[in-house]
Amino acid sequence: MNGKNIVASEFVNGNEVSLKAVNPATGLLLDGDFVKAGEKEINEALVLATEAFEVYRNISKDKKAAFLNAIADEIAAIGETLVARASAESGLPLPRLQGELGRTTGQLRLFANLVAEGSWVDAIIDTALPERQPLPRSDIRRMLIPIGPVVVFGASNFPLAFSVAGGDTASALASGCPVVVKAHPAHYGTSALVGEAIIKAVEKTGMPKGVFSMLYDDAYQVGTDLVLHPLTKAVTFTGSYHGGMALVKLGQERKQPIPVFAEMGSINPIIFLPEAIENQAEELAKKYAGSITLGAGQFCTNPGLMLAIASPGLEKFEETLSAAIAVVPSATMLTEGISKNYTKLSGNIISEAGVELLAVSEVKNAELKNQSEAKVAQVDAASFIENPTLHEEIFGPYSLLVVAKDQKELEEVISVLQGQLTVTLMADKNELGRYQSLIHKLTDKTGRIILNGVPTGVEVCAAMQHGGPFPATNDSRYTSVGSTAIYRFVRPLAYQDWEQGLLPDELKDGNPLGIFRMINQQFTKDI
Repeated sequence: MNGKNIVASEFVNGNEVSLKAVNPATGLLLDGDFVKAGEKEINEALVLATEAFEVYRNISKDKKAAFLNAIADEIAAIGETLVARASAESGLPLPRLQGELGRTTGQLRLFANLVAEGSWVDAIIDTALPERQPLPRSDIRRMLIPIGPVVVFGASNFPLAFSVAGGDTASALASGCPVVVKAHPAHYGTSALVGEAIIKAVEKTGMPKGVFSMLYDDAYQVGTDLVLHPLTKAVTFTGSYHGGMALVKLGQERKQPIPVFAEMGSINPIIFLPEAIENQAEELAKKYAGSITLGAGQFCTNPGLMLAIASPGLEKFEETLSAAIAVVPSATMLTEGISKNYTKLSGNIISEAGVELLAVSEVKNAELKNQSEAKVAQVDAASFIENPTLHEEIFGPYSLLVVAKDQKELEEVISVLQGQLTVTLMADKNELGRYQSLIHKLTDKTGRIILNGVPTGVEVCAAMQHGGPFPATNDSRYTSVGSTAIYRFVRPLAYQDWEQGLLPDELKDGNPLGIFRMINQQFTKDI
């Protein structure tokens, strides 16, 4: 596998600093040499993307849809090879990655259908009112248009669905924006395979050169230079708070500031109401033991915090949860760095005043490297409220149970929480009415509120909201999952008094997707 930077439809010779992929389970180097991008490749990618934008933005919606479907076809065609390489680079099991492959191609097809249908451009037509008094109204027509080249940072924990051809790339291409991807250093080979598949789709569907490029790096310089490049118009990132905020700051400090859409983590609180915990203690404990440890806890929706009121049912829940965690086998974490950070941070939290370790996994695979050790700890509500360190995300199979004395103290805990991707409420139906103030507090803290479910697992659909109040994301108005993710890469443009033949098709009279507003508006006497 020869992984040079994919710029336009060719492999371009970089500065020949060779990078290697690592199997996190064995620590061994994998096949393939990947060339670190330099200033030349960065500039070339964005110049070509800008040139491609002038063509691609005007390509018909049917051809854009065909392009997205072609990407899905090319990825599906290499599915077996792709999944095997992704597993070798991430330590994730094959069944998980096979599901992720389906999600990746599925969301590409979702955006293809969205583009082909066309109403997402939100065409609004206010026709002229020449007889209106005291002043006539002009003909004004508005729609959404793409903003230009988008830089996408691949994520570590989803080597397919949040990476080279993931939701960010799919939604940006659907909007009419070319994409430059910075491949994640945890999976060079996986990225190369997907990048090559996209280039095949570019060539087969006749898309302009530069509509997609991909660059490799092993540190931060390429990412920094991509954000600061004057031709970049938007950036997407999924990862740590510190990484996300560094990019947000770079985007804002440019001579021409640009939007950076950063998903930066979440502890995804679970609130167990009293009757639910009394009636379902064992069932809930087993369910959440599975959710906490799913994928070695390396989901952005991992339930890292559980809240409940002290009761006999909670004691049964703790007992069952501890037993379930103890028998969870260790699993390979994505990288050596992630594994070390998890061990360090989870250990630090458990050493904090008032924190008690409830359970730790006892089934370990000593033959493999970078193995997770599932942990569940407990703390009283007062200690949690007073110690902001306990509020931080621990990326891995860890969760903290906070025990409150009563509903008032439970609401005080919720009040100190920061913004989250998800909040889950476990409740019996007959008790929800007694906790309306608590529920209202929860809606202020999250982008998605779940009733009697688990947060792990994000459906890709039109109604999905995967984004929440800061610091879960830096802009809670948008989602990175689902069809409305397309709105990150567009802006409104109004056409005033243009002839029919010069308007975009979406704004012409007779377009069934246009929203006509022909109310004969009159000024009030006060104007």
